[in-house]
Amino acid sequence: MSKRVRASIVVGAVLALASTAAGAQSPGEAVYRQKCQTCHGADGMASSGVGKVMKVKPIGNPEVKKLTEAEMIQMTRDGVAKMQAYKGELTDAQIKASVVYFRTFLK
Repeated sequence: MSKRVRASIVVGAVLALASTAAGAQSPGEAVYRQKCQTCHGADGMASSGVGKVMKVKPIGNPEVKKLTEAEMIQMTRDGVAKMQAYKGELTDAQIKASVVYFRTFLK
């Protein structure tokens, strides 16, 4: 086997592994996409049809930006306004992970 063929195989394997890792979702992202994205939108901007109808505040809203992680976790667990409570439906770890993921939109 020539060096060129071996190098091509190695490069192909590295690219395949890199694309697999890049496509992997964090647990928080998976929960967010499944439970939160419908209202809060793929980017936290609440621009979905449901988000607009329910008047969900986007991540950039000053009221949302000032919330602490702990406050967001409590709101997700217990529900707030029209948002349902996820206590009993999601574990505390899933709730925290989804909030941590949601907060990445602040950056």
